[in-house]
Amino acid sequence: MVEEVLQPSARKFFDRPSSVVVAASLGTMFEWYDFFLYGSLASAIAHHFFASVNEATGFIFALGAFGAGFVARPFGAALFGRLGDVVGRKRTFLATMTIMGLSTFLVGLLPGVDVLGVAAPIILVALRVLQGLAVGGEYGGAAIYVAEHSPPARRGLYTSWINAMATLGLIASLLVIIAFRRSLSPQDFQAWGWRLPFLISIFLLGVSLWIRMRLNESPIFQRMKAAGDTSKAPITESLGRDNLRTMLGVLFGVIAGGTTIWYTAHFYTLFFLERVLKVDGLLTNELVALALVIGIPTYIFFGWLSDRIGRKIVLMSGCALAAVTIFPAFHLLTEAANPALAAAQRNAPVVVYADPGACSVQFDPIGRNQFNSTDCDIAKAFLSRAGVNYRNAQRAAGGAAEIHFGERIVRAPDPRGRSAVDRDAAIAAFQAEARSALDTVGYPSAADPTRTNVPLVIAIIVFLVVLTAMTYAPIAAFLVELFPARIRYTSFSLPYHLGTGWIGGFLPATAFAIVAANGDIYSGLWYPVFFATTTLVIGVAFLPETRGRSIEG
Repeated sequence: MVEEVLQPSARKFFDRPSSVVVAASLGTMFEWYDFFLYGSLASAIAHHFFASVNEATGFIFALGAFGAGFVARPFGAALFGRLGDVVGRKRTFLATMTIMGLSTFLVGLLPGVDVLGVAAPIILVALRVLQGLAVGGEYGGAAIYVAEHSPPARRGLYTSWINAMATLGLIASLLVIIAFRRSLSPQDFQAWGWRLPFLISIFLLGVSLWIRMRLNESPIFQRMKAAGDTSKAPITESLGRDNLRTMLGVLFGVIAGGTTIWYTAHFYTLFFLERVLKVDGLLTNELVALALVIGIPTYIFFGWLSDRIGRKIVLMSGCALAAVTIFPAFHLLTEAANPALAAAQRNAPVVVYADPGACSVQFDPIGRNQFNSTDCDIAKAFLSRAGVNYRNAQRAAGGAAEIHFGERIVRAPDPRGRSAVDRDAAIAAFQAEARSALDTVGYPSAADPTRTNVPLVIAIIVFLVVLTAMTYAPIAAFLVELFPARIRYTSFSLPYHLGTGWIGGFLPATAFAIVAANGDIYSGLWYPVFFATTTLVIGVAFLPETRGRSIEG
């Protein structure tokens, strides 16, 4: 092993808490860079791997495939959590890093649906599953490793670097994407340039492995192993009655709220700006990246604060603040990023008057529905593709569907009894009239970059990142202090990745599906608000404060 051939001075260097924090955190940053690339490039991936369905559904599918990695995370947590408790923290996160890096590299090589047909999205999802398995063992291993090297009075501060580096991994992915967007034409980036950020991850894998191979095993694990106190069945022990109750409390009283706030700040803002507010993709990446850079130090601050006043009060304060501010923050984001759109929504709200029985949900899981069989579907399909916020008003059964653009009214064609040619011509004429109506009442087809209030957009995203830091920075220390050392890796990882995987990971796809279902561009925000509120209630009522606990036993 590497640690056996290192000089004593080198071993001593890598045993120092500050060195452990730097080494483990850098590895975490590189691994999350790999994982986040997919989410940052969801639009390009939808184009190459889900082109056989309509645009809105293809994008939701791409986000769903992004979520597939999160579905796998609890299974990775069980697999690698057990390995971490049985064979050691260090060896486990070396394995997770290798799987992650190779899977990411292969995404960059994978041909699209035009070459492989249906096999392309299937293989893509399989690679996302491998990434999810790897991440399921990564975070718990890195956080526990750092915590078990940390002085008790600085445990929150030191472990907060792990959470900060996860955000830095997202920033790194955005910066690399920005660099390639700027150096290539939009056509070249869409055609093949999006693959380059995936391909260069192979070099990051080499650097990450070099760093982590020089780390020594956790001293607490070494003492447990020497004393023969390691668990032989950590999954079984973790699922024991008392510990299972604690894990469920953690899942719904800490993780659910924190992870939905995290994905709202880091990913939903990205998608909301580009897909809903029609801000240029490059500008969106630049704004989000800059806001995240500004917000990263707040992770360290709130980790430090949790060492002073407690983990629980910081976590719960973040959930409470998020529950009451997320909706106002996104309304303000619309005003700042696309003021013309915000003005049009105020001055000429769009209302669809239709028979509810003639309306379908504007989400097509199999790509077969063209939404042209009823007048209501034709009307709503146009608004969905245009990204226009609208509300629904009920008409009597059989009543004609109309879109009210403020005072202007456009009636959707009734396709019943028409030939295919006549129907398509009527739909085309309706769409042209509806687009003209949108233009007339001030709905822009894209955000005007000269009118985007860049400082305010950045400030709003920074505020959301601060909420994330409050609910995430103390989590690692809190979970390490909550569970016994012999089953810590498993007990930490399972609820964490159930929450981040199955609750947080599907936030973007679920939120956009909610929007597609009812037309309200803000309705998807009920998802994080619900979980932030639930976490606040459960966390305050049932979870203990852990600051000051010993983590030796």
